[in-house]
Amino acid sequence: MGSVLVVCEKPSVGASISAVLGAKERGDGFFSGNGYVVSWAVGHLLEPSPPDAYDKNYVKWSYADLPIIPQNWIYTVTIGKSKQLAILCGLMNRADIDAVVNGCDAGREGEHIFRLVYEYARCTKPMKRLWISSMEDSAVRAGFDNLKDGAGYDRLYAAALCRSKADWIVGYNATRLFSVLYNATLSVGRVQSPTLAMIAAREAEIAAFIKEPFYIVELECGGFNAVSEKYKDKAAAEAIRAKCDNKDVTVTSVERQKKSAAPPKLYDLTTLQREANRLYGFTAAQTLEYAQSLYEKKYLTYPRTDSRYLTSDMVDTAGGLAARFQSKDFFVGKEFTPNIERLINDKAVSDHHAIIPTNESVNADISAMPLGERGLFTLVVVRLLTAASSNHIYESVTVALNCAGENFTLKGKTVIEDGWKAIDNAFKASLKNKPKNEEDEEAPVPPELTEGQTIANTRAALREGFTTPPKHFTEDTLLAAMENAGADEMPDDAERKGLGTPATRAGIVEKIIKTGYVERQKKNLLATTKGVNLITVLPNELKSPLMTAEWEQKLKQVERGELNDEDFINGIISMIKSLISENSAPKPEFFGLFPDTRKQASPPMGVCPRCGAPIREYNKGFFCDTRSCGFKLWKESKFFTAKRKELNKAIAAALLKDGKVPMTGLFSEKTGKTYDAVVLLDDDGGKYVNFKLDFSKNPKGVNHGPRT
Repeated sequence: MGSVLVVCEKPSVGASISAVLGAKERGDGFFSGNGYVVSWAVGHLLEPSPPDAYDKNYVKWSYADLPIIPQNWIYTVTIGKSKQLAILCGLMNRADIDAVVNGCDAGREGEHIFRLVYEYARCTKPMKRLWISSMEDSAVRAGFDNLKDGAGYDRLYAAALCRSKADWIVGYNATRLFSVLYNATLSVGRVQSPTLAMIAAREAEIAAFIKEPFYIVELECGGFNAVSEKYKDKAAAEAIRAKCDNKDVTVTSVERQKKSAAPPKLYDLTTLQREANRLYGFTAAQTLEYAQSLYEKKYLTYPRTDSRYLTSDMVDTAGGLAARFQSKDFFVGKEFTPNIERLINDKAVSDHHAIIPTNESVNADISAMPLGERGLFTLVVVRLLTAASSNHIYESVTVALNCAGENFTLKGKTVIEDGWKAIDNAFKASLKNKPKNEEDEEAPVPPELTEGQTIANTRAALREGFTTPPKHFTEDTLLAAMENAGADEMPDDAERKGLGTPATRAGIVEKIIKTGYVERQKKNLLATTKGVNLITVLPNELKSPLMTAEWEQKLKQVERGELNDEDFINGIISMIKSLISENSAPKPEFFGLFPDTRKQASPPMGVCPRCGAPIREYNKGFFCDTRSCGFKLWKESKFFTAKRKELNKAIAAALLKDGKVPMTGLFSEKTGKTYDAVVLLDDDGGKYVNFKLDFSKNPKGVNHGPRT
């Protein structure tokens, strides 16, 4: 009887699953034993090959080559990962391996990582799928007891391929297009560009903001203060202050309203990243790294989830967890009976449920965890307890007052029952750096205030304030903006909205920072000049979040089999072809935006014989638009100056069109006399463009004009 090969996404996961399966014998890049061989990828072992893998001429960037659309996609081994790929291919084709289990992360990219290797190895052995949401031993055993047919995830793989191909088509073609047009390396992506556009737009709003003063009249009523509306006119506000100073105030109405604030929902990855950024200053990438590590250590459930609910079969598990952590005094304050039913919604869970602690984590030594993981684990435990707690109940009070015919207001609230806020407030009070921008607690209203009551001899003061600009994006607010981007324009029943997915947003943020388009200043994310300039030259379709949000929705349709993958890709190709045809030349108003873009560019006067890009006239010569091409015709070329001629526009145009031009009166340094000849363009693609002379009377194919 043969063995079953299990392919995990990471070595650490492979080691953990090997221990559960009893595969304890260590090999080179795998474990074996008890009928199993357990190996692993190291993330993506294969990636789509660059354009020059399809055609060596694509090494040079040329407008004429666009669009570049692979007909048969080929893949390149990721740098530094060839050994593990070879190990996996060898194992998949080993004679004693009867079946292969995809044990990569249970999601779109996990499917992608495994299937590319499976196909690269040309493996045809039966394929099963391990689909789990926890790395606990019990969850792994249950997963292997209920392995799925690998074919059942074909559509998930199709969606992963569509996402990968769409990113390649848009990324390579749009990047080359705008880099060639503006003679600068400009990175463009279907998700990163609209994300950058949001940051740039926010910075523009802040830059354009003009601070304006406003004035409020404040009544000091002995124990509480009441305020007027805001006034833009200081003189008008001062007149009201003088009018009300030392006057009696009458309570005209007291409105009391009992309100209830429900607990927050459990975390999905995005809300966890947002909260960790706000409270701890973690980047989205750091939060994902910590959560993934805690998952692999069996302390948290699967982190790359977009659900904030649990399934109905988890009632007992969640209830037991809440009770056990409550007994460990996780900022509970007082005992409560967890309401687990409010955490359950089967329809709101697709691939994975919300992030919660595992049963094994209850006995973990939290103090021994690395600092970042400890903070994140605490967040998840506290959220489980608050989400299962009772409502926060309070009485909201609005008091209307009148003084000398002018209206004033006092607002406040009285807490009736702390509910989930008791846990939340106790946790936040324990933090070294207390969170800022928390919702301000309204001051309690003096209970003796009643309608018709009079307060004598109040003092009136004038308080000046200023309008405030929009706030810079932080990773907290940017993730929220990415999640909701385009949502108002999407159908209400759209399953996937926003830019990217919970699993990819952190990578997008890191990429636009790494490429220099955005920079971090403490928690703030600011668009750089380079980033703003890029967004300035991009057309709306590449900056709009709606297009990418629609694509994410269509990828879900591909996954469910509601949309053919070829139709999805054809839509991407159609869009990129239109983009290229509509942007065939740079816009003159943008020439000064990039350091390497020449400011005095003219309309094209020929086509580059090397790469097919436009040739334009500049002060010193005629240069190709493609920065990496290097084709240049210098007006003071040594070849022409030695012959006492200038390489003018007419000569350059003829050389570009025909490759040759007849010329008269060429000076000979050797004889001191002049002669006639045909100048031939003799370009071998090197650093300099060369020329040579043809002295035949009528060279075949020569256009005899212009003559000089």
